[in-house]
Amino acid sequence: MLIGLESSGVHSNGFSLVRRIIDAKKLSLEQHYEGLDGHTLGEALLEPTRIYVRSIVKLLRRYRVKRVVSAMAHITGGGLAGNLPRVLPKHLDAKIDLSTWDIPPLFSLLESTGGVDRDEMFRVFNMGIGNVLAVRPTFADSVVRQLKQSGEVPHIIGSL
Repeated sequence: MLIGLESSGVHSNGFSLVRRIIDAKKLSLEQHYEGLDGHTLGEALLEPTRIYVRSIVKLLRRYRVKRVVSAMAHITGGGLAGNLPRVLPKHLDAKIDLSTWDIPPLFSLLESTGGVDRDEMFRVFNMGIGNVLAVRPTFADSVVRQLKQSGEVPHIIGSL
């Protein structure tokens, strides 16, 4: 099973496209846009990158004997499609269900305002999933529970 951990925003990828959208559409970094939880566009774009290492190390320490986690991918530039295949054996493909998490409003704002194709959005941005763990199906629920206890927001987003 593939467990995706929510991102905190754009993280550090896709800012060339963000700048093009801001310039082309004359967006104000000081303006408040719907869905940004009261933040300005600039504040939303500068949200610090979520760091997953403590939660993941804590999880891995619980399973020192059993290999519950088979692979991990940090979703950076290239999105899910560009990063997840790097950690998978050649004979496996990932099947992602895009309905398993809500795309954050910041990405929807960039997509609609900038007239960016949905496929390009997924190639450039993390679209709300900043890290993915491939785990054995029998442990998926347990792993999700433990990640929640560590403060993460996990979603079972697909399978191999």
